[in-house]
Parts: sequence; structure tokens; C-alpha cells
Amino acid sequence: MTHEPAAAVLQLGYAEAAVLAVQREMEADPRVVVLGEDVGRGGIFGQYKGLQQRFGAERVIDTPISEAAIMGAGVGMALAGLRPVVEMRVVDFALCGMDELVNQAAKNRFMFGGQGRVPLVARMPGGIWDASAAQHSQSLEAWFAHLPGVVVVCPSTPQDNYSLLRAALQCGDPVVYIEHKTLWGARGPVDESRPVALGKAARRRRGDALTLVSWGRQVQVCDAACDTLAAEGIDVDLIDLRTLWPWDREAVLASCGRTGRLLVVHEAVQAAGFGAEIAASAAEATGCRVARLGAPRIPVGYAPVLEAQSRVGAGQIASAARKLLG
Repeated sequence: MTHEPAAAVLQLGYAEAAVLAVQREMEADPRVVVLGEDVGRGGIFGQYKGLQQRFGAERVIDTPISEAAIMGAGVGMALAGLRPVVEMRVVDFALCGMDELVNQAAKNRFMFGGQGRVPLVARMPGGIWDASAAQHSQSLEAWFAHLPGVVVVCPSTPQDNYSLLRAALQCGDPVVYIEHKTLWGARGPVDESRPVALGKAARRRRGDALTLVSWGRQVQVCDAACDTLAAEGIDVDLIDLRTLWPWDREAVLASCGRTGRLLVVHEAVQAAGFGAEIAASAAEATGCRVARLGAPRIPVGYAPVLEAQSRVGAGQIASAARKLLG
């Protein structure tokens, strides 16, 4: 019996992992195409670097500056049998194409009894973009989690950005794929043979004092807070949700049932954020004590001192954890 050699583990940046994921799917499936502004030159974050040179302008398609046209074309392509990657540049700009996503992509399968499917992946970099102010720094994942008919993904590591992007392209339904705007250069191991299923959370740290749930870049900030708490003898169960819809209720509720306390942290505005859904579900199912921590309901400022008011730091997370334990 012969055995194939194990795949090498690569050290890649978050953006490089995304390029490799799209490349692998384009190699495996000729139906996968990319469309959007600046994709031919590699995208504004390098998340499509080299793909037009490799696959040509017919599969990596530069478009006019019109998010409604880009999203509408992507929906049409998907209904016609392609699997488009629809690039919105940043989530803030996706608002110009919301009708096509909300009223067409999300509802087509339901309205036509499954005869039409819209297997597109809408990439919408989200979160605070350093010194980029209110129209380029929003975290809008709760909007899309509220929308029936779409999957919502928020990868936090290069490995997850590789594996989840491939899973999203194979999904068969519309996926809102939110990569954090400041994670592109973050480096880490990427094992191409390691799949990550949509809807499955990852436990980043194990502890019994309390459950801490987050996603995207905020997982890194939570991890730093966990270091501080660990030095005080407080061991935290840190869960990276990875997929907001469907979210991994089983993993979160099992942890909450064990620890009896839940703190949900996100970069998005706290009011009506997705953390409220997790906290309410956990309280209803397990009776655990719950707390939420998110940004104040203010626009993100341009000046560093104003921008800082919208950030949820490791010190705030550690304080919230101590208060929940107290």
C-alpha cells in the first residue's frame, strides 16, 4: 500500500491565504469567477494578487465603480450556473448593492422553490480600518446575520481564511464573507489539507472560569485579555465563532453550561449587535450569567483619539470578565 505524502504546512499572511484559496477553487472548478473593482491588479489588500495573470481577464473581471451593478451581475452569473466571488472592496460600500443581495440573492431559492440557486461569495472586508473614519470602518455583520437565506462568515486566522473561503465557494448558497481590514498582513500556519466546516466554532483556549465568545480580529484582542487573566489564575474558555450564521450553538451552550458565565465581545456597536443573540440564547438554554461588550453607538472617528473610543481593548475585556466573575 502506498501513502501520499502529507501536505506541507505553509506560513502565509491572511491575504496570501485568501489568494491561495481562490486559486485552488478556480483550478478545481471552471465555474468559479471573480468580479469587482481593482481585482485585476490584485485588489486593494492584495487578496487577488496574481490571479488575473494566471486565469485571464475573462475569469478575473474588472468592473465599473458600481456596487449595485457588481452584485447584480454576480447574482445573474450565479443563477446562470457560475460560482462568482463578488468583491465589494469594503463592507461599507456593499450598502450600495444591498437590494441585489437582500431581495434577490438571499430570497431566490425560497421564492422559486429551489429551482434557482445563488452560489456566490460576497467578500466584504469589515471592521475598523486605521485612520479611515466613519465610512470605512464599520462592523455590519449583525445586519447580514439578520437576513434569512445567507451564510455569514468572519475568519480570524490565515488558516481559517483559507479553509473557510474554500468552504464558502463550495457552499451552494450566498455567503457574506467578512474579512477584517487590518488582518491582511497577519501571518500564521496554513495546512491545505485541513478543512474547516461552515457553522463550526473553534476553541482557542480552554478554561472553566467563564466562557468568552468572539470572532474576527477581536479574537486576538480577547486572547491578549486571556493572557492577563491567566496571570491572575483565571482560566477562560475562548471560543472563536468563525461563522455567525449558522453559529455553533452546541459548542457555545456546552461551554456556558460548564462555566456558568458568558461574556460576548465584538468590535461592532454593542446595541443590537450579534452578541445579544448569543447572550439571550445562552441565558435561555443554560441559565448562565451573561454580559456583552461592544463598541459605543458612535461613528468611528478619524483622529486617533476619537478612533480609540470605538475600540474594545484587552483591558476592557479583562475588566468585564472580572466583573462577571465578581
